[in-house]
Amino acid sequence: QVQLVESGGGLVQAGGSLRLSCAASGRTFSSYAMGWFRQAPGKEREFVAAIIRSGGTTSYADSAKGRFTISRDNAKNTVYLQMNSLKPEDTAVYYCAARPRAYYGGSDGENYDYWGQGTQVTVSS
Repeated sequence: QVQLVESGGGLVQAGGSLRLSCAASGRTFSSYAMGWFRQAPGKEREFVAAIIRSGGTTSYADSAKGRFTISRDNAKNTVYLQMNSLKPEDTAVYYCAARPRAYYGGSDGENYDYWGQGTQVTVSS
């Protein structure tokens, strides 16, 4: 069983920045492919970013490219999402997800086996 705990959400003005963190349990975090997803009120969950288990390769949704950066620190069992130039449309609950024993999880949420409880990000205009 893998437990994921997100933190770092909050209220920020448009143009501001936030850094989300996701701490994972277990001694094999370096074998987990990780991803970030978000869900806005009344909308379906959508992919934001993903990172391979070694951290060398990342992928992003078009809405996140150039503004968000996913990274990980395997020594700390933590994955991050640095969000810059935030827009009101980025308002959502952000979730991290893990796919154990996988090189890459991709953009399909169905590929991930474990999810955190989510952290709220609200961007005011």
